[in-house]
Amino acid sequence: MGRLAGKVALVTGAARGQGAAIARGFVTEGASVVIGDILDAPGKELAEELGDSASYVHLDVSDEEDWSAAVDHATERFGQLDILVNNAGVLMFSALEETSLADYERIVRVNQFGTFLGMRAAAPALAAAGEGSIVNFSSVEGLGGMPQLVAYTASKFAIRGMTKAAAMELGPRNIRVNSVHPGMFDTGMTREFTGEDTDLSPIGDMVPLGRIGQPEDIVGLVVFLAGEESRYCTGAEFVADGGATATHAYYRR
Repeated sequence: MGRLAGKVALVTGAARGQGAAIARGFVTEGASVVIGDILDAPGKELAEELGDSASYVHLDVSDEEDWSAAVDHATERFGQLDILVNNAGVLMFSALEETSLADYERIVRVNQFGTFLGMRAAAPALAAAGEGSIVNFSSVEGLGGMPQLVAYTASKFAIRGMTKAAAMELGPRNIRVNSVHPGMFDTGMTREFTGEDTDLSPIGDMVPLGRIGQPEDIVGLVVFLAGEESRYCTGAEFVADGGATATHAYYRR
């Protein structure tokens, strides 16, 4: 029996990259998964690949009505909702003085507002299931600053803080809330800025494990946080960064 047998999860930003890897991992562990994304074609293809254990729903995480529809979709299609993974996010590199208010708001609206709206929308269904787990994707930029990522860093610090506040509030209803803090991962979002053919190994050389993360590297951690093995973990930060935050100094292997 899988570690998530009988559970139902809603994963955002799940049409590609680490979200898709998480969806596949959940199904492998026995869960049913609602794939939420704005990328309809790849999202539907993934749901078809995963079979009866998966369903796709169009979900713009910054839209309240989309959230309500996504939670309803999960409970109507699979009967309940046990797990929410707030994975969807956007990234933009821009110097502080060159960042427009519109761009700042766009990043915060998706990353920060999306996480808030997701927790708010899912909480009643998670409580109705008897217990629940929320996994919020922050970043190592939610632990420390990064130049040219002022909006992204702000949004990821906010997610870290919201996670702790929500854990305090939802704990009495048997809902756990934790944050995941990935380092540099080779995902579609990353490649939008680096280009598909860019060699990322020099970045990997700067962390102790000597490589950047792949989407599959995050799956085991999220499965752990979604399931019973982490039943006494809430309001905590879980880092997957190849050791990047193990030191305060610049490091090169």
